[in-house]
Parts: sequence; structure tokens; C-alpha cells
Amino acid sequence: MREYLKFYIDGQWVEPVALKTLDVINPANEEVAGKIALGAEADVDKAVKAARKAFASWSQTTREERLDVMQRVLAEYQKRFGDLANAVTEEMGAPASLAQRAQVPAGMGHLATAIGILKDFKFEEDRGATMIVKEPIGVCSFITPWNWPLNQIMCKVAPALATGCTMVLKPSEVAPFTGQIFAEIMHEAGVPAGVFNMVHGDGLGVGVPLSTHPEVDMVSFTGSTRAGIEVAKNAAPTVKRVHQELGGKSPNIVLDDDVFAKSVAGGVRQIMPIPASLVTPRPACSCRPSAWTRRSPWPRKPPPR
Repeated sequence: MREYLKFYIDGQWVEPVALKTLDVINPANEEVAGKIALGAEADVDKAVKAARKAFASWSQTTREERLDVMQRVLAEYQKRFGDLANAVTEEMGAPASLAQRAQVPAGMGHLATAIGILKDFKFEEDRGATMIVKEPIGVCSFITPWNWPLNQIMCKVAPALATGCTMVLKPSEVAPFTGQIFAEIMHEAGVPAGVFNMVHGDGLGVGVPLSTHPEVDMVSFTGSTRAGIEVAKNAAPTVKRVHQELGGKSPNIVLDDDVFAKSVAGGVRQIMPIPASLVTPRPACSCRPSAWTRRSPWPRKPPPR
């Protein structure tokens, strides 16, 4: 059974200010798969201060220096591919095929894409008599969900690394194993101390402090609409930048043409794919469980004369 009772702050694994633990359940068998420490406001404060201190130097690094760090992270990620896949299976109850073919590669793809974009990205651009300079925002807090953990972690962390931001990550407390291993990857890759920090915890204990802390410049949240509303409210007094990808389901829009039956069948297959080995045990935001159509989708017969 996994036991992760330390947080990654300022380049070190540190004890929580006050130890409180949470069992992590594997939804495939409903058994305890591990235990994590739950952070609190004091732990968040330590992590944010470490990120703020590191921002002074990391924000001044060159493109080449950041590329070197990110390529080392990618190399370590590839080394830990099997460990990450096993963690996804345990924390999500996901089939091994889904973890190996989709979940772990998704995170790797985001990092590789960020590296490719950074190589030619224009941080300065002349427009007429005006020069536009794109600078790092500052300290970012990242709150990620449980259904595609590595995908969501990396699509936040990779651009932040590329642009010179520092960060504090809160992985989902119900799927935290991949976040823990990702912090180990960042450490082994030699990411400078304080650039990346990770604190386990729930929404009230860690999510709220991350969205209210005055030293955080931007909060990026993926999750429910209900929680997203609270994040926006919490961030407002300090006028943080807020980036959110919230819950809700977009419908299939089916028109009254000859592909109506195919459209309905396709929507069902998307929710319940075949083979079953590709089914995720938890919801995916791309699934569309409803359909919008006209009240009478089939072509009407002309009225009798």
C-alpha cells in the first residue's frame, strides 16, 4: 500500500505542519490503495513563499535554460512511464490499457508540445511603433481533477515552466498518486528549488488557501462549476488572474437528416466504447451523454390532398 505523508516544497520533501491523513480508495475494487497527508493553510503558505522566492531567478532564465530543464523533465517522465501507469490504475481503477495507451501518454504529449512551441515562441513582437513583450505572470496555483490526472497536471505545469512562472500544485486528493510521482520526476530532473511545489489536500484545506493567498498571481482550476464559482470569488479580492475549465456536459446536436440514427448510435458508443478495456471508470469531459434535436427529427410527410 502506498503511503505519501510528505509534501514537495522548495526542492525538499517536508513534513506537514500538522499531520492529518486520508485513505485513497481504488474504485475498481473499493479497497484502500494508499494514504496521503492532507495539507492546510500553513503548508500552502510555505509552498507559495518558496515559489515567490524562486520566481526572482527563474523568471530571468533564458529560453535555452528552460528548454534544457523541460527536456530533462521529459526524459525522467519517460523513465517513470510504467510507474505512472500503475499509479493511474490504482488511483482511478482504470484498466491497464487505458493507463498505458492514453492517460500517461497524454501528459507526455503536453510536455513535448510545450517544448516544441517554446523553441520558436516570440516573447517580443513589434507591431507598428509598439513593442509587445510577453512576461511570466508570476506564482501560479494549479488545482487539478481526478479523471485525467496527468493530462491536467501537465497542461498546466508545462506552459508555466516554459514561460518562466513558478507554481504550487494541488493534485486531486482522491487520485493523488500520479501527482506524487510527478513531483519525484521534477526533483530528479533537477528543476530548481521552489520553481515547482506540491501540497496534497482537499478543497477546503488547500484549494481555498491557494485561491486566496495574496502572493499567488494566477489560479488555474479544473473541476466542478460549483467549486469554480468559489475559486473565482476567493481570487477576486486580490485580483488574481483566474483560468477555469469547469464541469457540465455539452450535448450532441442532431439535425433532421438521414444520419439521425447514426448520430444517436455514435453518441452512445462515445459514452460506452467498445472494447470495454478502453472504458474509463470515471467521467470524461469530452463525453456527451445527451442529444438535442427537433421535436420531430424525421422528415414529415406532405399532408393528404
